[in-house]
Amino acid sequence: MTQDARDQADTKAASTGEAGGEHSRNEDLAATFLRETEVIEESEQDGKKVRRKGIYLLPNLFTTSALFSGFFAVIAGINGDFTSAAVAIFIAMVLDGLDGRVARMTNTQSAFGAEYDSLSDMLSFGVAPALVAFTWILQDIGKTGWVVAFLYVACAALRLARFNVQVGSVDKKWFIGLPSPSAAALVAASVWTFHSFDADALGFKLIMLFVVAAAGILMVSNIRYYSFKDLDFKKPVPFVVLLAVVLGFVMISVEPSVMLLLLFAAYVCSGPVLAVMRKMSPDS
Repeated sequence: MTQDARDQADTKAASTGEAGGEHSRNEDLAATFLRETEVIEESEQDGKKVRRKGIYLLPNLFTTSALFSGFFAVIAGINGDFTSAAVAIFIAMVLDGLDGRVARMTNTQSAFGAEYDSLSDMLSFGVAPALVAFTWILQDIGKTGWVVAFLYVACAALRLARFNVQVGSVDKKWFIGLPSPSAAALVAASVWTFHSFDADALGFKLIMLFVVAAAGILMVSNIRYYSFKDLDFKKPVPFVVLLAVVLGFVMISVEPSVMLLLLFAAYVCSGPVLAVMRKMSPDS
């Protein structure tokens, strides 16, 4: 072998060694990154501590989709597209209802998922509705408008925090305080329905001021709201029930914003009405 051939072989070997070393370093960095960012949960099952690494993908995909819908609502509200913002909040509401059910159906509940869901709810049902209402009409009222918008956001945060610490200690048949998705739905449906009218009218400003403030206060109240969690969808029901559901979908499709506003306004009012009826009942 000539001197030039030996030099070329040595250069190639050195390059190969450097490439191998670089590849090894990249693998070490990747392994370190995965190890340092791994989610580790400890839970107690049958009196024993169970340690689990990683997160469940399926339910967290629904939560991420709900988070995206809430963020989209914020962007749409800033850009003045209030119809899209309201629709995005309703989509986030549907996705939020699915992630928990998917987790229970697939036995993939986790503490990480619960915390992630709560943070997603804070954006989708706390910040987004308040910002959309503020950018549409509450900003025209000045300081009172943003104070009421902040009141709603603060009440949503308090509602979610209270719900997290009361899980497992209250009757699942009832929510204590108006659920944040329902409060967000009321605000979103109001914006969706009324923004096509004369938004400069004082009446609309006062209505939205009252709606946003009332939704916030009801979230942190002790008024009970029916949770619908005791409904068994596996049991057979009379044919008329299915017919009523179909008619409900037809009515909503004819005028979605108005029908959704009436639906959630009725649910929001149901809590105080039932509370008054219980107070007036002779058995109470």
